[in-house]
Amino acid sequence: MPEVVSQQDIDALLKSGGQEPPKPKEENEIQPYDFRLPNRISKTQLRTIRTIHENFAESFSSFLVTKLQTIVNMTVNTVDQIYYSEYVMSVPDPACLFTFSIKHTDIKGILELNVDLALALVDRLLGGNGTSTKQQKIITPIEQKVLQTVVEKVMLDMKKAWHIIDNFDFVAERFEPDVDFVQLTSPNESVLLITFEVVLGEKSYFMNICFATFAFDPIIAKLSSKKLSSVRPTKYNGMSAQELIRKQLNSVLLPVTVELGKSTITLQEMLDLKAGDMIILDKKIHEELTVKVNGKTFYYGYPGIVNNHKAVKVTKNLLTDNSF
Repeated sequence: MPEVVSQQDIDALLKSGGQEPPKPKEENEIQPYDFRLPNRISKTQLRTIRTIHENFAESFSSFLVTKLQTIVNMTVNTVDQIYYSEYVMSVPDPACLFTFSIKHTDIKGILELNVDLALALVDRLLGGNGTSTKQQKIITPIEQKVLQTVVEKVMLDMKKAWHIIDNFDFVAERFEPDVDFVQLTSPNESVLLITFEVVLGEKSYFMNICFATFAFDPIIAKLSSKKLSSVRPTKYNGMSAQELIRKQLNSVLLPVTVELGKSTITLQEMLDLKAGDMIILDKKIHEELTVKVNGKTFYYGYPGIVNNHKAVKVTKNLLTDNSF
């Protein structure tokens, strides 16, 4: 038998129909926090450290351009705090690792060169074109000695880059092909990892600098707000963007050639040429020679000898149309 609804039930339903349902209690948003990996370094300090290493990358890439005689571009990719165990897992075997420390502190670190980058540097430094044909990518003792020049320059440029914070003295210690033997810190400790991208010619490589942060407190204390505003190199202070570009362009190397003269010969004459034959040029012996910069004529001058080297004395500057 169907249940009969009383008038009292109907009145109760009508009264409850106009009421809004109770609102759920608002819960505070929970932020995840990893107690095993405390952020020793704040985001602001990480940005400062990034700027410091951007200054280092600029200085070190200039050294590589001069040393390797090729186009080099070096940039900071990432600046992160991670577990040391995570870093160890990312290192290949065999690797190219150089341990270092900062004098008068407990701070230690690792300079990691990508093995392909290390072999390319060795090949370039020994006069090659930067391509290695080695099947086994193991750094030999001789290659370690060649790379020592690069490592010492890294230490010097790191000292210059960090000078704005304090006079830290970076010292290279030893080479290690296996990261398991480095033992920079315990696996559960945090490390500061700075990753660089190094472009040599058309090839891209990576380079890492890894700091153990358990002894980083003295450096963190020195990263005061006063010094954060002065991280920009002093040589650039007060310079506009246009002046900075001009300063960089002024140091660009340009090829200079001196043209002794021109002539034309037939194909048969070229085939018959042998040692001792003479080719008469269109220039007279006392006529000015053409001096070209990057393939374009900018000057005229006379040939000569300076300190047992062939030379040319500039007599006319086409840029200013002045004769000397």
